[in-house]
Amino acid sequence: MKQAHHGSILHFLSDPDKTTDGLGYEYFSDGLLIIEDGIVQKLGDAANILPNLSSDIEVIKHTNSLIMPGFVDTHIHYPQMEVIGAYGEQLLEWLNKYTFPTERKFEDKAYARNIAEKFLNELLGAGTTTALVFGTVHKQSVEAFFEACEARNLRMICGKVMMDRNAPDYLTDCPQSSYDDSKSLIETWHNHGRLRYAITPRFSPTSTPEQLDKAGQLLQEYPDVYMHTHLSENLNEIEWVKQLFPDCDHYLDTYDRAGLLGRRSIFAHCIHLNDAEWHRMAETKSGIAFCPTSNLFLGSGLFNLKRAAEANINVGLGTDVGGGTSFSILQTLNEAYKVLQLRGQTVSVLKMFYMATLGGAETLDLADKIGNFKVGKEADFVVLDKQCSPLMALRLNEHNDLLEQLFVLSMLGDDRTVKQTWSAGVLRHERDQSNNH
Repeated sequence: MKQAHHGSILHFLSDPDKTTDGLGYEYFSDGLLIIEDGIVQKLGDAANILPNLSSDIEVIKHTNSLIMPGFVDTHIHYPQMEVIGAYGEQLLEWLNKYTFPTERKFEDKAYARNIAEKFLNELLGAGTTTALVFGTVHKQSVEAFFEACEARNLRMICGKVMMDRNAPDYLTDCPQSSYDDSKSLIETWHNHGRLRYAITPRFSPTSTPEQLDKAGQLLQEYPDVYMHTHLSENLNEIEWVKQLFPDCDHYLDTYDRAGLLGRRSIFAHCIHLNDAEWHRMAETKSGIAFCPTSNLFLGSGLFNLKRAAEANINVGLGTDVGGGTSFSILQTLNEAYKVLQLRGQTVSVLKMFYMATLGGAETLDLADKIGNFKVGKEADFVVLDKQCSPLMALRLNEHNDLLEQLFVLSMLGDDRTVKQTWSAGVLRHERDQSNNH
């Protein structure tokens, strides 16, 4: 089946901070995106394509809108959506008070499936088409999530939490069981349709060296899977790691010794890295999920994007729900801009939207499949409504400048701005419709 989507279209070809010729992005004020069987077939100016378009191709007109590749969330916890916005704690206290009791419920697969459906509705409602997702320690939590994703043909990555100490007994596994469960999930779900698996130790304090070694063994046995964890989010956490791993040189070294660094290894936060850690992250081509909303909410600190760019480290955006307070990547851009302002760093609006789309895909090593509208890519995209509210309409009414429009969308935008979300060429969310499937 062929479709043609007609409207303003923006996508990125490379990191705009690394291009001097202005070719980091393409913008068509009146563009046409042609899709067949969920794959991009053609992109260009509507005036050049429409006269020769076959009469059997449905043309879908998107007025007062901007079509962009679907947003990519490089760090989020689906079981934590129930504790989003929980009051008043920093990281370690927050985990014990809110997160662990909530995650206990995911032992029940039917419960997990119900939350997975609600979670995907929220993601798609926010324009996110790909995410790197934490499950819980329960194997069935990941099975429920993948089954829900498969039913909607979504491009998602998820993993079972590995956690064998410093957590309630009802939420711990052991090195061997975590290995066995993860291995079974990899063999069932990794590369199954559009789904991928991530080996997922929660963070070093909740895994023994033996369990981290088992995670490394899995990564050796299945070198194309992901590794997803947390790193240097909170100063008290870092001190705790020093006590738990006295022989390690630094926090990152706890993972490095287990063989957990690499191109598909994504570390959330990375706020308080030392020079050696920055160097080793760059050397191993490991990626970072920048999670400004949760970093501000939990009082963790301000990420150093400039340092990451200087080290040539891939950085994507993470909402980090439920420590993060919004599923919206637009809201995350809003917070990221403010974090960097407090850091004394400037970030261009092009760089911001690059991180939200192609930059996220690059970080997840998925840029061959998603992230822009190059011919042959999977047709995941979002339609942003430039008149989604009276204030947005007022603000954008006088401005045809693309950069001004993008900045307003990033500062004022949220889930109301997302008019439609398409995954593999299929409409999966439409605002104001009761059924978001």
